[in-house]
Amino acid sequence: MSGTRRPDVTIVGAGAAGIGVGVACSMLDLDVRVLERDCIGASFRAWPEEMRFITPSFPSNSFGLTDLNAVTPDTSPAYTLDCEHPSGDEYADYLEAVVEFHGLSVTTGVEVRSVDRLTGDVTHHDERRDQRTAVDGGTTLEGDAAETTRGKTGLVLETSEGPLESEQVVWAAGQFPTPLTDPFPGADHCLHTSQVSSWRTHAERAESDEYLVIGGYESGIDAAVGLVDAGATVRVFDRGEPWIERGPDPSEVLSPYTLERLQRVVDTDRLFVEGGVSVERVERLEDEYAIYSRPAGGFEHPDGEAVSTIRTPTRPLIATGFAPTLGPVESHFPRTDGTIELTDTDESPTTPGLFLAGPDVAHNGVKFCFIYKFRARFPVIADTIGRRLGVDTGALERYREQNMYLEDLSCCEPELCDC
Repeated sequence: MSGTRRPDVTIVGAGAAGIGVGVACSMLDLDVRVLERDCIGASFRAWPEEMRFITPSFPSNSFGLTDLNAVTPDTSPAYTLDCEHPSGDEYADYLEAVVEFHGLSVTTGVEVRSVDRLTGDVTHHDERRDQRTAVDGGTTLEGDAAETTRGKTGLVLETSEGPLESEQVVWAAGQFPTPLTDPFPGADHCLHTSQVSSWRTHAERAESDEYLVIGGYESGIDAAVGLVDAGATVRVFDRGEPWIERGPDPSEVLSPYTLERLQRVVDTDRLFVEGGVSVERVERLEDEYAIYSRPAGGFEHPDGEAVSTIRTPTRPLIATGFAPTLGPVESHFPRTDGTIELTDTDESPTTPGLFLAGPDVAHNGVKFCFIYKFRARFPVIADTIGRRLGVDTGALERYREQNMYLEDLSCCEPELCDC
């Protein structure tokens, strides 16, 4: 990426968070660039074919009630796609439409390998062209005649296309690229649900119609329903009983959409859910798999702490979520008890100018892991960056009008519903 101008804001990731915060920043008088290593909405395009959004889309924007799955105040996936629960491919199409509508600059095929503060004299040697290149994209000279940047402020991103300087950086790479594939010994014998492109195709290719799913939250039940719809018989294990638990925060319990689908297939007598099961390990036998488990905390077992063994002819599926890592920027975001530490404006507390957007954001014990949650932080980041760079941020009032501007974190309480 040598030879390109230095943007005011560089956003890493072209998913819901990256496109959403990119649009918010582009509404200001700022030079904004989005970098994506794959394609726009790549994680959504990798969803299983049968998977749908659990949050419904509805074109209620004109009444100040933004579509729950929208990433900007003036768009609606329901209106764009003519559907209430979009598939992954459909939602990626919506994101592409948002990029086109707002004229957002997105560069695909670029992987960001590190982000660091830019201080002092910095030069970069591009071995591919046998020349030294100034990291700010200035004049490039052959041989030993290299220009340096002196006293620069901001950040430098090392990418697959070379270095890029930027005044501010927003990390919005999401979680989908890092599935949690090693939750217990022998998990390598299992298949993570995020690695399946279609449940119907998966069932058609198997030699047996019996399946075991480990994990009973959204992705686990989605897998189970998809397999039952394909004619399979499915057993689901979970440490708790998420299909029974209810609560006001949809990040902690099954959504109504998932519960409806679950209830629909229960009557088929091909779905069996079992709570209180802690899987200890999985072993690959000659023609089947052995799953060793014991009762999870709070559940009694007739044999005390005896280990139970279940065998299944098909490769077990694990719906264990995603690894809590931020990849190349992990060191810039310290954690306390697993929760990422952020300032009130979602900035790194150790690296000024580096912000976090997306499902990893959490405040006051509340996870901002749904689009309708973390999108309310887009204008907060944009406003902070805009003021810092000395531009008028009045355009962001549009977010307030559409109830997409959450800056008062005192309202973020885990339990706000008394019904």
